[in-house]
Amino acid sequence: MPVAYSSMHTIDINCDLGEGFPNDAELMSYISSANIACGYHAGDDDSIKRTMALCLREEVAIGAHPGFNDRANFGRTHIQLSDCELYDLVAQQITLVQDHCRREGCLLHHVKPHGALYNMAAANETMSGIIASVIKELDPSLYLYGLSHSYLIKEAKKIGIKTVSEVFADRRYLSDGTLMPRSIPNAVMDNTDEALAQCLQMIETKTVVAIDNTIVPIEVGTIGIHGDGEYAVDFAKAIHHSFTKNNIHRKTPGQ
Repeated sequence: MPVAYSSMHTIDINCDLGEGFPNDAELMSYISSANIACGYHAGDDDSIKRTMALCLREEVAIGAHPGFNDRANFGRTHIQLSDCELYDLVAQQITLVQDHCRREGCLLHHVKPHGALYNMAAANETMSGIIASVIKELDPSLYLYGLSHSYLIKEAKKIGIKTVSEVFADRRYLSDGTLMPRSIPNAVMDNTDEALAQCLQMIETKTVVAIDNTIVPIEVGTIGIHGDGEYAVDFAKAIHHSFTKNNIHRKTPGQ
């Protein structure tokens, strides 16, 4: 494990919440940004309201987490949509969370696509451009969270949308900088020490070791953790303790 840094580093930690799992309240203590399911791949009006209330109580940034309308597969199956269908899919979900924010007197901070929508857009210039254009129309002050060096980041930057480059604590990477598909064995790390070491390397060196041992350069604006696993809270605690030891502090983008 790397030694503690001599100077302070800051990093955003984001987590997908409001998806029907029991960990949301506990996870709030260890994150700085929440991606709230918008009712398509998971969640509903009540879960959005509850999760938003937790965010406000813990001063966690509120994000919309739009996904494919595919609850049966938790939004993790690739679906081909027309450009207009994709635009409407994303716009409807962001608007839903915006409406909840207005009723609660708070602001939406960011948008992070979910699951298959995230991965498809990361590799697809057209899809990323559509998602960025939705954000620009609905609220150009929003941040777009997307995979480091992906089209999500590139296309948003082209039209002036603020971006936050995301890396993942417990996901393995391919040599092109994309995430190893979950369908491949060992795509998700089950060893906490290994995941923590990867986190620290990404922050310290802006690189990650791919599955074939290639050293891949990355940008690190936020680290994504998952709220749906059996050990989600334990893992979040471990990251918190490791970061504290290494003088790394949580900070929401834009603060």
